[in-house]
Amino acid sequence: MTSDKKKKLSLKNALQYLLSLLLAAVFLIAAFEGVDLRKVLGIVSGASIFWIIILFASMLLSHYLRAIRWKIIISSVKKEASIKNLFGSLMVGYGVSCVVPRLGEVTRAVLIGKWEGLSRTSMFGTVILERIIDVIFLGLSILISLFIWSDNIYSNFPWLKLTLYITALSVALVFIFLFLIVRYKEKFYSYLTKFIGRFSEKLAHKSGYIFEMLVKGFLSLKGVKSYLITILLSVLIMLNYGLNAYLGFYALGMQNYGIPVTYTMAWVLMSISAIGVVIPTPGGIGSYEILSKTTLVLLFGFGESISLAYAILTHIISTVLFIFGALISFFILNKQHENLFKVIETTDIENL
Repeated sequence: MTSDKKKKLSLKNALQYLLSLLLAAVFLIAAFEGVDLRKVLGIVSGASIFWIIILFASMLLSHYLRAIRWKIIISSVKKEASIKNLFGSLMVGYGVSCVVPRLGEVTRAVLIGKWEGLSRTSMFGTVILERIIDVIFLGLSILISLFIWSDNIYSNFPWLKLTLYITALSVALVFIFLFLIVRYKEKFYSYLTKFIGRFSEKLAHKSGYIFEMLVKGFLSLKGVKSYLITILLSVLIMLNYGLNAYLGFYALGMQNYGIPVTYTMAWVLMSISAIGVVIPTPGGIGSYEILSKTTLVLLFGFGESISLAYAILTHIISTVLFIFGALISFFILNKQHENLFKVIETTDIENL
């Protein structure tokens, strides 16, 4: 890569990151507008340590379930992939995403490829497949919310209907695309690159690489049993996410605010606020706060201060988990693997 191309790429990345920061700032301003910050911080500081610990453990369980699901997805590539390595690379990825949106997905694919001796391209593919599964189940969780919550969610969130339409269309297109790349892999690849190549050779080459990653990722999930276990784990992950939202109520004693808290409320809150995490801001900052606060105020009738306190507290807990989990996982696992590589190299030298 030439110096000019590197400069252009660096400038592009810098502008994208600046845009994500500006987006986060706009959401944060909207979330904090008209709210007494001192009162909010007072509520957060009075949170129950006991329930915070329970919530912390429940969040860890969510990510452990994700690591198990990832193991099932890559089982045809490597049957005995280490859960420790999968969980560690997952946490590092989340930690990186707290700073730079989406870079965490690349990081965890690179790390698991290194630690397990697997192709990075195939690991990128499994990460993309995981994200497709997440989008599908997020769409389903929103649909379930519309059925289980008696109030009209659309009147408070008019953009939600468009979001569902876009999600449904995207999922349908993804399924068609995946069917084509599996059933007619070579022909579809040829048509795709030729068509895009008419406009840009560079884009055609990049599309071909992404296509290869998708094929390897999708084909890594094989067998009816693997599909069923992946679906089951995805359901458990979503249920656990709902539990996390529910435990957040108790961490702030929201059951004492005259409004009965239920798991149904937690599920609806989880489904809508998860859209904020999808928006490309660093770690979902701002977008998560505004959606959580708005849901708690408009749908459930909580005050703005306690609602914003909930959003801040749960976001802080998840961010602390990601950052410390990333640091601990990286330094422990990376050191272990470096020591292993040294032992292997020493053994090889002695055997010569």
